Amino acid sequence: MGDLAGPGDDGLPPDRTQAILEAAKEIASLLKAGGHSFALAGGVAVYAHGGPGTLQHDVDFCVLPEDIDAVTGTLEAAGLKVSEPPEDWLLKTRSQGQEVDLIFRPSQAPVSRELLDRAEMLSVQSVWMPVLAATDLLVGRLRAFSEHYCDFGAVLPIARTLREKIDWSRVRRECGAEPMPDAFLYLLERLNVIEPEETGDGDRT
Repeated sequence: MGDLAGPGDDGLPPDRTQAILEAAKEIASLLKAGGHSFALAGGVAVYAHGGPGTLQHDVDFCVLPEDIDAVTGTLEAAGLKVSEPPEDWLLKTRSQGQEVDLIFRPSQAPVSRELLDRAEMLSVQSVWMPVLAATDLLVGRLRAFSEHYCDFGAVLPIARTLREKIDWSRVRRECGAEPMPDAFLYLLERLNVIEPEETGDGDRT
């Protein structure tokens, strides 16, 4: 038999939200001090835009491919170890005991300066940093959909919470031709999160 749960164990994973936020703040501060172009991505970026407030996954940052060596130098100079995983589209480091991904080629396309230029300056617990635009966050999630990974449930709260900040016409234009994103957009229509394409591309009131 396995170990019995303790009296305070409710079977849920521990709340790592604060540690994840501290990691995001530390890495962002180092990247800013190093003069690097970057943007907060992933779940912490959604949080910064006003999305769900409980974080359980790692911290993601987008950086330019040509800046990888310089970013690595900045982080290593601060005493952080940077490693190259088998995946060829990111680097990894750790901060505050949390894993941090430095992504330079998401969804088979390299991070561009245009993507970073669209980022918004937002406060993450009083530390200001560039955060990927809400539309780019959603487009990135939808482009990751495939026949092998298509978790609508993980993306639905993002679409609901950030819908007024998302350019839905651009989402349709960039993702709507693919079957999985198209199915997700149809689900949003049926749930009255967005208007059907033929009647408009904004959110319902």
